[in-house]
Amino acid sequence: MKRRDFLSGIAVTSATLAAGQAAKGINASSQPQAKSPAGGGARNIMICAANGITKTASHIDAGYKRLLEGADTLDAAITVVSGPENDPKDDSVGLGGLPNEEGVVELDACCMHGPTRRAGSVGGVREIKNVAALSRCVMEHTGHVMLVGEGATRFAVTMGFSKENLLTDDSRKIWLLWKEHHSDQDWWGPGLADPHWKPPAPLKTGSLKDDDQSKRVEKLFATAADLGIAPEDRTDAIHKVLYPPHGTINCSVLNDKGEMSSVTTTSGLAWKLPGRCGDSPIIGAGCYCDQDVGAAGATGSGEENIKVAGAHTIVENMRRGMTPEEAGMDVLRRIVRNYNGDMERLRYVSMHYYILRKDGVYAGVSMWSGSAEHPARFAVNDGSGPGRLEIAKALYQGVAANWPPEPRPQR
Repeated sequence: MKRRDFLSGIAVTSATLAAGQAAKGINASSQPQAKSPAGGGARNIMICAANGITKTASHIDAGYKRLLEGADTLDAAITVVSGPENDPKDDSVGLGGLPNEEGVVELDACCMHGPTRRAGSVGGVREIKNVAALSRCVMEHTGHVMLVGEGATRFAVTMGFSKENLLTDDSRKIWLLWKEHHSDQDWWGPGLADPHWKPPAPLKTGSLKDDDQSKRVEKLFATAADLGIAPEDRTDAIHKVLYPPHGTINCSVLNDKGEMSSVTTTSGLAWKLPGRCGDSPIIGAGCYCDQDVGAAGATGSGEENIKVAGAHTIVENMRRGMTPEEAGMDVLRRIVRNYNGDMERLRYVSMHYYILRKDGVYAGVSMWSGSAEHPARFAVNDGSGPGRLEIAKALYQGVAANWPPEPRPQR
């Protein structure tokens, strides 16, 4: 996206599309239905978030290859999510993840192993990039299910994981841009003695004027240049400063023996309060796997998913006879119920579920459909070819609005 396109489009945000079409669900006939493998019965199949397939790598194919070679289902799933964890250009998980407000990368993960009905989880882990594998170590080498913070990091070192600085130069510059953007609210940025210091603008409660937004964004572009952010990366960095992203990857696996596993890993919400954990390390929210029924995982608004125990509720829905698609849509409606259907609030909720039943039937569902150019999608490999992206079934048509809203309301 060019700077001119960014400036002209920022005032007309996705909130407009979401608000305008919020009350209208997508026509079911326009969306793919839950799929099952050809021929029926269990077969090797993997489902994961869309970042399992990137422009430069197909992580789901790497995991599927391991599955065909006879690897355990959890090993195959961790192979998939370790790809983004190891990629310094992927700022949603692992190395290069966007940090908390203090500039420290904190990672969360959980896993469940269907054949042995075990689980492991870690939260708020620092200096260890492969936390999905670390959650498996908690499962295999302790009598606990969850370790967090400093204790989880020390455990990782004991298990042979190497400590390293997870804040890459690119992520550090975006964090500095975020700090500069808030410099009139903290001690970052010019002080009173600086000749360029200006008093903070009064908080506005009405809509921002286009020229106000343009000036603010232009200032961010200038600051990004001063920080050394590459011209082609500045628009993306500014968007992440204005609207903190939450990136995650979940992967669930079924093999031809009918064995299942699921794993979720994340760097969490950008600029979060230190110590914040979302749904990703929570068994039953970030992921859940029951060998007798199926598996489910989540990405998106972690706080909302925790409140409905999304992954567990989906699996229990399937246990009661719902299809994967019906089970996921039911949980999305539970989130809607929590807000009494208030679309002024729900338009800010981004939620995606990835669902795999024990017979190989699968589905991806989403709160919002996304745009025509960038629909909500998920990745699948069922052995019929290389991994592919499919469009998720959406509850509402439109794009989730960016959070926080601008301008921020007064308290």
